[in-house]
This record gives sequence, structure tokens and C-alpha cells, in this order.
Amino acid sequence: MPQIPEKIQELTVGQLAARSGAAVSALHFYESKGLIHSRRTSGNQRRYSRDALRRVAFVRAAQRVGIPLATIREALAELPEGRTPTEEDWARLSRSWRSELDERIKQLNRLRDHLTDCIGCGCLSLETCVLSNPDDAFGERRAGSRLLVERRASATGGGRRPSRAREPEVPCCGD
Repeated sequence: MPQIPEKIQELTVGQLAARSGAAVSALHFYESKGLIHSRRTSGNQRRYSRDALRRVAFVRAAQRVGIPLATIREALAELPEGRTPTEEDWARLSRSWRSELDERIKQLNRLRDHLTDCIGCGCLSLETCVLSNPDDAFGERRAGSRLLVERRASATGGGRRPSRAREPEVPCCGD
């Protein structure tokens, strides 16, 4: 990994990419989302302060555990300008994100456990398909995939169901 002398206070996008392990395009994306900031030189080149290294590490670590970029941006916005996230910041934020992650894990476990129940597209049991009708939310009314036909009918302005001649069969997984 290339070393950056301590006397250099600003990094080029290439230096930041090399040190952080993030692609240049990812850094540009992070900047467009307000996660990191740069200044422009007279030649219109980006220059990042050294704290951008820690911010990029923070963003990438949060992304790895599934935190949405909007939530990461909110967390970084809470820090004073120019201050990098500290170990205490990470501990505080990870505690607050824990319940959200626990809920996602629970949902993924439920999906994994029901995956073998699903026969996939062309499902033989539309009324009990756990992917198109999760938790049987609409089981009293209709099978899950038929809701897509209802939505299309209401989107066309008519409350009535379109005839089969005009509306193709909708696969169970919405594909």
C-alpha cells in the first residue's frame, strides 16, 4: 500500500483510492451522496483532506453490515465539520443500528426457512406462496400474485378486472 508522507495534508482521488481500497468511481459516488467532500484546485482536480480516509473506511464498514447510504450520511452529518468518526462514534452508531440489523437478520432467516416451500415461478400453490404472499397478508382476499392483476386494473382506471384476452397471466413471483 502506498504511503503518504505526513506533510501532505490533501490527497488526490487516486491516492485516496489506493489507500482506502475503494474504486475511484466509488469515491466519486460517495462524494455525490455527500458522504465525503473535496475541494477543487485551479486545474479543477479534486483534493481530499486526510480525514476522508477514515470517512471512507467508516462508510465501507457500515455498508458491509447492510446500513443504507442515507443512514450513513445522516450519521456523518452529526459529526462536527472536518472531524473524522472515532471509535466512540462507531460504538454509539453500531448500538443504534443493532435493532435494525437484528430485524433484517430475522427477515432473512424467515425467507431462508421458507425458500424450500416455494416452487418458484409457475408456482403450484399461489395461495400459499411465501414469496409472493409473505405472511399470508392478503390470504383472506386472494392469492398473492392475483394482487398484481388487481393493481394493474386499478392503474388503468377501471375498478373491474381486465379480460384474459387483454391481460397476460401474471407469474407468481412478479417476473
